[in-house]
Amino acid sequence: MIESIRKMWKIAEIRKKIIYTFLMLVLYRLVGVIPAPGVDAARVMASQGTSTLPLLELVNMMTGNNFSQMTLMAMGITPYINASIIMQLLTIAIPALERLSKEEDGRQKINRITRYVTVGLAALQAIGLVRGLNYMKPGALNAILVGVTMAAGTALAMWIGERITEKGVGNGISLLIFVGIISNLFNGIVSGFTTASTSGTTSGWINLIVIIVTTILMTVVVTFVELGERRIPLQIAKQVKGRRVYGGQSTHMSLKVVSVGVLPLIFAYSFLAFPGTIAQLIDPQMNGWFTRWWATTMYTGSVWYMIISALLIIAFTFFYSSISFDPKQQADQLQQQGAVIPGQRGKNIRQYLANIVNRLNLFAALFLAVLSAVPTLLLRLAGVSVPFAASSILIAVSVSLETIRTLQGEMSIRGIDMDMDNVGFM
Repeated sequence: MIESIRKMWKIAEIRKKIIYTFLMLVLYRLVGVIPAPGVDAARVMASQGTSTLPLLELVNMMTGNNFSQMTLMAMGITPYINASIIMQLLTIAIPALERLSKEEDGRQKINRITRYVTVGLAALQAIGLVRGLNYMKPGALNAILVGVTMAAGTALAMWIGERITEKGVGNGISLLIFVGIISNLFNGIVSGFTTASTSGTTSGWINLIVIIVTTILMTVVVTFVELGERRIPLQIAKQVKGRRVYGGQSTHMSLKVVSVGVLPLIFAYSFLAFPGTIAQLIDPQMNGWFTRWWATTMYTGSVWYMIISALLIIAFTFFYSSISFDPKQQADQLQQQGAVIPGQRGKNIRQYLANIVNRLNLFAALFLAVLSAVPTLLLRLAGVSVPFAASSILIAVSVSLETIRTLQGEMSIRGIDMDMDNVGFM
């Protein structure tokens, strides 16, 4: 690894990209410490660590605690993710958008619409959440300030992400989320070390060791599964064009074991976070039966919460896979390329692909459900509070591997090998 880094650093173009990426990430974190105007800083400081809103925990994970501190980057890149998901679903539901997405100019128009939707969502979410949390100073002007400045922060984050993708290394949007997650994880471990040092008890050090060991084990397991793939053998038929013969070789089609990534986890967490968040914002004194029932039955860590979240993760895994992978379309593409799967013909290819994808989705859904339950089980069984969610580890590992693959591509273009052990499910 050290040798690969040394080779990579010697190439001026790659070195400039790495430095550019690092400086842009530093800019993103620096802007994230500037307080947003129109927010009552005293109330924000007084409520640090006391909020139990599940939506706040989800947004904090994605923004690196910028939301809990009510900075310019409080909304972070989350409105862009929401807008992208909305546009992706609309593209499938609306034929006009689907036709537009298949054209080069059409994709640029959809990207432009996504940016506008992002800014609008950021402004609406900022005003609604800040007012609902009672952090906003009185007056309409302060509401406008909160909406405009936090939407501007999201627009800046989106711009930084796009610049990193264009001129830096890796996917910029993913790296912004990665930086926030690593910041939370680092702060959690430092906090655990500080608590263990000041308390002087054995339990504090045991909790810290459990957190570190759990982090390492989850990272190893997630990396192993994230690199896993199912390889389907293909035989490309010979084609004679003029005096040349094309095809006739054997190859394979790779399907990732967990192709849906972290989206089912985010969907499930968001789905479960909204009812409790809205109920607490409407009824902060918990006088209504629904608010009391949700707080006592569906709190994070309860048995019902774990069961329903697992079912939602499984459902969203199959749902997202159904809209991102079409066995019929894939079978048609193979037919157009003159490729066949040995032992499969005609409509059997579509059914064969569908069966494989369904089995992979079942494994992915169960894996994500078990992974999401690990922090909760540690809290319930061992009393150890892990400073990260399962989605945090999955996102961090996915982004790290994606960035490594990008660097591998940069090195291979220049004829330099970058060593990396491959792990796969055959």
